[in-house]
Amino acid sequence: MPVPDEVTGPPCPSCGTPNPVGRRFCRRCATPLNQAAKPAPLPWWRTVWPFRRRVRASSGRGVRLLVVLALVAGLAVAGVLLVPAGRALYEDVRDKTSKPRAITPVSVEASEELPGYPAANTMDGLSNRYWGVSGPGAEVTYTFGKPFRLFELSVFNGPSKKAQEYARQGRALELKLEITRGDGGTEHRRITLSDKPGAQYFPMGISDVRTVRLVLGSPVGLGGGRHLALAEVEFFERG
Repeated sequence: MPVPDEVTGPPCPSCGTPNPVGRRFCRRCATPLNQAAKPAPLPWWRTVWPFRRRVRASSGRGVRLLVVLALVAGLAVAGVLLVPAGRALYEDVRDKTSKPRAITPVSVEASEELPGYPAANTMDGLSNRYWGVSGPGAEVTYTFGKPFRLFELSVFNGPSKKAQEYARQGRALELKLEITRGDGGTEHRRITLSDKPGAQYFPMGISDVRTVRLVLGSPVGLGGGRHLALAEVEFFERG
C-alpha cells in the first residue's frame, strides 16, 4: 500500500520520510526515531591522561599517541642524562656516611730513586724514612691488587714529620695525580701541599681505581746539596 505524502513532521534519519510528531518508528522503513545524539568528540588533551580514559571516536587518537611517545622519549633521555649524576650523588652520600680504611698497593715503581731512598719508603708506615729524588718531575706509580673506591689520600711531605728534621731536604708543594680505573679510563687531579710536617688529607671520591701515579712539582728548599723528599703516602678506601 502506498504511504500518503501529506503527513508532516520530522524526517526519518534513514530514508527521509516525514513522520508525525510523537511517532517512535518510521512509517516507511521502521527506523527508530528520536535517536540519542552522539556525544561530541573529546579534545585530544583530555584523552592523554589518565591513560585508561575511554577514548571516544574521532577524539584525537593520533595526537594522543604522539604525545605519549614524546613523553616516553623524554623520560628515556632524562634517564640517560640523570643516571650518572644520580650515581655520583649516591656514592657521595655513602662516602659521607662511611669510615675510611687503609689500603696498601701491591707494587710501587718510581722513575727515579736516590741511593738509600727508594720509593717503597713512602709505603712503609714510617714517616721518618722517605723517597728521595734529585728534583721535580719525578714520578711514582702505586698499583693495587683490585679496583677500589679511593675515598681519601694522605701525604706526609718532606723527609720527616718531625719539625726539626722537616726542612733538612727539599719539599714538593704540588702533586699531579693520574688515576687509572679498572676499565682503562684515566682521571687527573692536582693537589697543593702545605709546607709543613705531618699528615695532610685530601678527599678523592674516585671509583674503580687500579693505579695512582704521582708527579712531584713546585719544589722548595732545594740547593746546597739538598734533594727532594716525600716521606709517606697513604691510601684509604671506603670502609
